[in-house]
Amino acid sequence: MALSRPLRAVMLGTALSVLCPVLPVMAQDASDGGGISSREAIALQDEIASLRQQLSQIQNSGPLPAPSSSSSRGSSSSGADGNMTAQLLERVAALEEQNRQMRGELDQLSNAQKETQANLSKQISDMQFASQNGGGGGGASAPAAAATSKAAETAPASSDEAPKTALEALKAGNAALKAGKYEDAETNARFAVKTAKSASGKMDSQFLLAQSLAGQKQYRESAVAYYDAYNKAPKTPKAQDSLLGVAASLLAMGDKNSACQALDKLKTEFPTPTPRVKSAAATFRGRAACH
Repeated sequence: MALSRPLRAVMLGTALSVLCPVLPVMAQDASDGGGISSREAIALQDEIASLRQQLSQIQNSGPLPAPSSSSSRGSSSSGADGNMTAQLLERVAALEEQNRQMRGELDQLSNAQKETQANLSKQISDMQFASQNGGGGGGASAPAAAATSKAAETAPASSDEAPKTALEALKAGNAALKAGKYEDAETNARFAVKTAKSASGKMDSQFLLAQSLAGQKQYRESAVAYYDAYNKAPKTPKAQDSLLGVAASLLAMGDKNSACQALDKLKTEFPTPTPRVKSAAATFRGRAACH
């Protein structure tokens, strides 16, 4: 039996009240998650707008005339209205199902991202623990790494006069790094790490330390140092280079899985990185065979 126009209006209004509140949330989640295009949420909004317009037409058209057994035309019109209502309700049901599917995909992407970040944090913590307890880097034995670390804390700078400030140490350390004098760079970096006062100074010092350790092929220690540099200022431009350094160090250690996790975190934290970082990250992804 065909539904009356008021009844159809009530049913469509109920369906719209269910869908409309979730669409803005879906659009926002799609924009944040990156796994589902916001175009899909916009398409759903367009569908809802169309249904809303049809609902308005139904509500404004007034009540239907009483059906007459002698008018075949009236019976045909009532049947057509019933078919239209059924089609609209089918569309609403289809939209509800698509909504559930999209929410499920967003939840899966969110969980995968959290798992990746947790795994990377655990890997860095394990490497930090190993470094503090005598575990050597990727290219040096434990005794050699320990000796280097101890020497770096006590040895004077390579210049005639030892630096007195973190800024002087950073300047001397970067000069040593460019010259390939990685142990001297490490010495100055450690001094700067201890004496730097500003947030940018602390990060620059930690980043220099990571570079000097990587230059000595102490990749385990450099990965930890790069991650520490990132944590000191995770929203600054140099944080991109720090996460890239983490990935490079892990890749140098042969840990491709953790390197991919670091690159995933880089992509999540900085969806529009600098061209240089973007190019290097793409290269590292290829080497690590990231999915």
